[in-house]
Amino acid sequence: MKSIDAYVFFENECREAMTFYQQCLGGELQFNTIGGSVAADHMPPEKHDLIMHASLTHGGVVLLAADNCMGGTLVKGKNMSLMLNCSSEEEVHELYAKLSAGGQANHTPRVEFWGDVFGMLTDKFGVDWMISFRPAAQ
Repeated sequence: MKSIDAYVFFENECREAMTFYQQCLGGELQFNTIGGSVAADHMPPEKHDLIMHASLTHGGVVLLAADNCMGGTLVKGKNMSLMLNCSSEEEVHELYAKLSAGGQANHTPRVEFWGDVFGMLTDKFGVDWMISFRPAAQ
């Protein structure tokens, strides 16, 4: 496993929140909007300004975030996942199977439109996980 990062979801205020965190913590801030991604063709125009992915990096510390692009209700305090960045596709599937045992397999790992092998689950303790592997070719 390469790293574990916090991934926070916001209700259309990701840009504001991450800018605030950068002012507080320092570091380099990057935003990717839906409209600037390959997902734009699959989302309504009113969602194109939403943040699909943001990262704030300061030394070895990484905070990841996004707007609630897929809908559903966010519950404050339950709007965060732990993001496991894996060293291989096999590791994604292995960790997914282990962590989802007794929990809920929400999004079976598969290659996504951005190229990563990616899955999401809620473990038996109610903790949300995102598991990802980015092939070296990217």
